[in-house]
Amino acid sequence: MEEIALQTHSLTRRFGDLVAVDHLELTVPRGVIYGFLGPNGAGKSTTIHMLTGLLPPSEGSATVGGYDIRRDVLQVKRISGVVPEELGLYERLTAAEQLELVGRLAGLSQAQISDRIPSLLSLLELEESGNKMIVDYSQGMRKKTAIACALIHTPDILFLDEPFQSIDPISTRAIKAVLQDMVARRGTTIFFSTHVMELAERFCHRVGIIHKGQLITEGAIDALRAQSGLPPDASLEDVFIRSVGADVAEAGLLEWLTGDAV
Repeated sequence: MEEIALQTHSLTRRFGDLVAVDHLELTVPRGVIYGFLGPNGAGKSTTIHMLTGLLPPSEGSATVGGYDIRRDVLQVKRISGVVPEELGLYERLTAAEQLELVGRLAGLSQAQISDRIPSLLSLLELEESGNKMIVDYSQGMRKKTAIACALIHTPDILFLDEPFQSIDPISTRAIKAVLQDMVARRGTTIFFSTHVMELAERFCHRVGIIHKGQLITEGAIDALRAQSGLPPDASLEDVFIRSVGADVAEAGLLEWLTGDAV
């Protein structure tokens, strides 16, 4: 029987009259790279915030690693690594100090922290700037520091919100290789959102597409092509556009641009 990494039941989040996530039903098996895709404002970041204990649900429930996100929030945080869209780094710390702080909060021993910091800084090409304050970092360096913080305690589940934005292609390839190795060797589950369809198509085992707060399709990419009535060589971008109905909007825009709109 397939082991479940995370599962939601009618998970809902409202902000006043706005329903950002609307009775979301989602099941992600353990040991996969899962792409969580959707247009701007679809509810991706809000879902991640709820699953990681950063935001309480308005309604419904969810488990992460078997732990309830309401009752067992500390356990959820213990087994999870998170790179949110808003990084939340302490700018007056160095990258090495930030990693030590996160390692201590995660309950690592000093020996573990001392062993892991140099390897993470080296992996993310931050070893030469690891003792500089984060306030002086570029956006890409900040993002790499946040990824290192998410990895230092070798979590069971990684939540990544636009993880490769602002990161150069060489570092992106290195990080992807490490994440793929974590999945293959440790059974780590990676749940990440992105707007880059090519990245998701090459990197993910499964994807879920959310639109207006609801999951509208989910599965392996080949299966989603078939469900969408697209040929086997269709891109994930084609699947995405077909799924969210953006092809209708594009047709209307084309008519308007060419003067054919009524």
